[in-house]
Amino acid sequence: MPEVEFNGEKFGVDEDGFIDDYKSWSENWVQYCKKEEGIDEMTEEHNKVITVLREYYEKNGIAPMVRVLSKVSGFKLKHIYELFPSGPGKGACKMAGLPKPTGCV
Repeated sequence: MPEVEFNGEKFGVDEDGFIDDYKSWSENWVQYCKKEEGIDEMTEEHNKVITVLREYYEKNGIAPMVRVLSKVSGFKLKHIYELFPSGPGKGACKMAGLPKPTGCV
């Protein structure tokens, strides 16, 4: 299994670069993904989306559909794409430490 290292912390990842163990998620993972995603600075809005994703996943065992994410976070879908340029599935879920969502390209 591939591995990435960032700030001295190692993370196992799948073939698409998603963290392979939800429990190994940390702030270092967020900072690594932020760099990969091309995000200059994490804002409260970024953190809110990540928190919503993690809480939903912990409760339901899957990532929310994008419309549910939009509703629960209170952000329009267009704004979520502005926050996470590669999208809610690839960028936000990856940063939140969730497995790659079904149907995510």
